[in-house]
Amino acid sequence: MSIKINKLEIENVKRVKAVKIEPSANGLTVIGGKNRQGKTSILDSIAWALGGNKYKPSGATRDGSVTDPFLSVTLSNGLVATRKGKNSDLKVTDPSGEKHGQQLLNSFVEELAIDLPKFMDSSSKEKANTLLQIIGVGEQLYKYEHEEKELYNQRLTIGQIATQKKKYADEQTYYTDAPKELVSASDLINQQQAIMAQNGENQRKRDQLANIQQKYAAKGQEIEQIKAKLAEAEQQYAQLGQDLQIAQTSAQDLQDQSTEELQRNIQEIDEINRKVRANLDKDKAEEDARDYSNQYDTLTQKINEVRQKKTDLLANAELPLEGLSVEEGDLIYNGHKWDNMSGADKLRVSTAIVRKLKPNCGFILLDKLEQMDEDTLKEFGDWLVQEDLQAIATRVSSGDECEIIIQDGYVSGQDNTPPEPPQPKQEAPQQEAPKQWKAGEF
Repeated sequence: MSIKINKLEIENVKRVKAVKIEPSANGLTVIGGKNRQGKTSILDSIAWALGGNKYKPSGATRDGSVTDPFLSVTLSNGLVATRKGKNSDLKVTDPSGEKHGQQLLNSFVEELAIDLPKFMDSSSKEKANTLLQIIGVGEQLYKYEHEEKELYNQRLTIGQIATQKKKYADEQTYYTDAPKELVSASDLINQQQAIMAQNGENQRKRDQLANIQQKYAAKGQEIEQIKAKLAEAEQQYAQLGQDLQIAQTSAQDLQDQSTEELQRNIQEIDEINRKVRANLDKDKAEEDARDYSNQYDTLTQKINEVRQKKTDLLANAELPLEGLSVEEGDLIYNGHKWDNMSGADKLRVSTAIVRKLKPNCGFILLDKLEQMDEDTLKEFGDWLVQEDLQAIATRVSSGDECEIIIQDGYVSGQDNTPPEPPQPKQEAPQQEAPKQWKAGEF
């Protein structure tokens, strides 16, 4: 059951002299009047009556009053909360006449309903935290947001590295004529030495051929000169002829290999290897860039999954107001953060959240509604009726939108003549106190 305020009686509190108010059960009851007439004093009195002595104004007694403050709030559940006397002690009476205390009021009176500025002046994150705790998803949502933030920061770092790697790879020169692997100088030298050894063997065979040719010629001359040794010479000549044939056959297909390219490669090995290293560096940079890009895409997918979990979590939660949500720890209403909301939207959001804190508390106190034009006031009032909420508000105005006008501590147009004060008790031995009208009577 939603508990409302049925009736107020206030005397000698701050600027209030004596007022009786019966606010509308649903919707907006606007208390108007000029500045310093007692409008805010009425709200402060209700807060004090229902919220406890921590809401007692520092200057609770009206200046110039010889009578102690008197407060009486009648609630729709039949409870009557009264403060009167020198100490303004609280008395809570139920319909059966049984007396209670502040604890009973605290069970259904939401602190922020009588102190809305405390909520409105809190940070956006504090407001969001209040909402999340109300709907019971705060812990899980913060877990998702922490996970999302970690993934986002990780992805940001990966993305920066990927961009750097790609830029580095693009700046590298690639040599298409360079070999795929680094060239070893010792391998080239060994190849050169092997070729030179082969060429030396070839030269030896050429020298052998020349030597045999020379001997063959010499023996021919020797045959002419030494007829006596002809037989022996002929035999030697025949043998040499055979040797000559063999040598010619062996030497005629020989072909020397050039060492010019190897010599050039040896001389240019540093430049070749520089190109190879450059190509390897470019290949590695491109591979790193692709790897970090793939990591970035994977993290993006994870972030989207976490965000979807957050969306689903809030979509399935019972939020107090359509269009209300929490994003990255901030309160959001119809796509706007708190500092970008209109004054009317801030009041609507605050009222909805405060109502959700204690659903049985069917009223809320609102001060200084000057920020709302009359159309917005009506729209806000209609919304309150729809939500079965009662709002008692003040506004510096004397227009038709104000159901009650406060003037010099009284309700304008109300009979504010105090009743005859009661006679002092006869048995009192001390000097009679000045005559006063009884608090709470009119």
